[in-house]
Amino acid sequence: MTWGTELWDQFENLDKHTQWGIDFLERYSKFVKERLEIEQTYAKQLRNLVKKYCPKRSKDDEPRFSSCVSFYSILNELNDYAGQREVVAEEMGHKVYGELMRYSQDLKSERKQHLQEGRKAQQYLDQCWKQMDNSKKKFERECKEAEKSQISYDRLDNDINATKSEVEKAKSQLYLRTHSADESKNEYAAQLQNFNGEQWKHFNVAIPQIFKNLQDMDERRTVKLGETYRSFADVERRVVPIISKCLEGMVTAAKAVDQRKDSAIVVESFKSGFEPPGDYPFEDYSQNLSRTGSDNTISTPKNEGGVKPDPKHSISKTAKNKLWLFGKKPKAPSLEDFSHLPPEQRRKRLQARIDELSKELQKEVDQRDALNKMKDVYEKNPQMGDPQSLQPKISETMCNMEKLRSEIHKNESWLSEVEGKVSTRGDRRPSADVNHHAPHGRESPEGSYTDVPNQEHRSPPHQPDPRQAHQPDEFDDEFDDDDPLPVIGHCKAIYSFNGQNEGTLLMKENEVLYIIEEDKGDGWTRARKQSGEEGYVPTSYVEIAMEKNSKGAVTYI
Repeated sequence: MTWGTELWDQFENLDKHTQWGIDFLERYSKFVKERLEIEQTYAKQLRNLVKKYCPKRSKDDEPRFSSCVSFYSILNELNDYAGQREVVAEEMGHKVYGELMRYSQDLKSERKQHLQEGRKAQQYLDQCWKQMDNSKKKFERECKEAEKSQISYDRLDNDINATKSEVEKAKSQLYLRTHSADESKNEYAAQLQNFNGEQWKHFNVAIPQIFKNLQDMDERRTVKLGETYRSFADVERRVVPIISKCLEGMVTAAKAVDQRKDSAIVVESFKSGFEPPGDYPFEDYSQNLSRTGSDNTISTPKNEGGVKPDPKHSISKTAKNKLWLFGKKPKAPSLEDFSHLPPEQRRKRLQARIDELSKELQKEVDQRDALNKMKDVYEKNPQMGDPQSLQPKISETMCNMEKLRSEIHKNESWLSEVEGKVSTRGDRRPSADVNHHAPHGRESPEGSYTDVPNQEHRSPPHQPDPRQAHQPDEFDDEFDDDDPLPVIGHCKAIYSFNGQNEGTLLMKENEVLYIIEEDKGDGWTRARKQSGEEGYVPTSYVEIAMEKNSKGAVTYI
């Protein structure tokens, strides 16, 4: 079924229909454009969302908890998903919208050409009809004039009063009119034949061909729309596998959340390494009271050694609260040896620093080896370069290596110190050869370190190495005084100390002692037990509260 035969007389309607088809195609093009703009906006908003919740982080801020790692994995998958939405928008713009707009312009040009051909054919047919109609009207006029001449001639010919000349004149006029009518008849017949021929060609050849071209054009438009519909779906279909992988990645990230692992990380992050505090000893404040022989009075054993405890030894509520593990943690400055951190955290930080320094040292070693090889090549082939020109760089590299080795050795010393404390804390019997003073501060019972300003690294009296046990004569002179030293404060033992060397004092963990001489910067504090026994203890093994006045106000160190 073709338009040329079935719709031979519907030129105007076909004109309107083809225009509607092009308008519909452009409307669909506008739909595709708005759709790809939605995809672009959606992808942009997704990327902004990912950027908002996944900011740039330093190496130390990298997430460790499985829930955080999974969330950032989901954000990465979402970012990839946004990329696929951008691909959809780009493909729609290139393969659908752009193609439709180009095709729409081609359709407009083709339609205009076919309609112009149809109008020209119609104009030519109208011209033929006009010529035929004019010849017909002329023939009609000539016939009427001939009829009038015939009537006039017949009237004069039958009139006996008419002269011969009048009759001849009427006869001549009749002949002329009759001849003109015959010529008009012949012309009309020719024009009619010509018009009929052109009309047959118009409705059987020209118009069917033009309408067939319009039909082909409209059918191609319909096919093109179907193809773009399919392309529209194919664009989405091509990204479905990748989007499915993104979603599978999100599901995998969700399955990777491990609550036990996160709990272990919390322990690893915040474990101080300290033991819970033990029971507080009984502190007898009635030793200076006079006792009678009454049976109702409970006698207190005398202090061993005959030394009476000083009344200044009392521990106030404030001091006790400070010694409690969950008391307010003092704010400690960050120190190079991380002594402001609890032992466990300090060990991890030191180990991480040693690993980092070792990597830098290895780089310097590799650079030194490379420079030495280059120097050997220059020595064997002087034309390639001067060997002495590499010497400054080699010297600089060697200097850097020495610095790094020194730093590694220093950090390893600190690490050995803290590992010794951690291991002995597990046995609850720290040995006497542990370094008894912190380089820049002291440990506090809350798991932090309180800085001691201007504390120098000095050994106990007459002892060059603080890691070595005290010799018998080191502290002998310290106890030659006849009168006992006054109590200036008190302390609580954080760790046990065996006091095997002469001049040192044995103490148990959580034992409370009286301070009779402050740390002079050598890492040792002179203390006295309630029994009256005196000696030196490692300052870093105790928490000290110094008294300022007789009213019991204390200063914590």
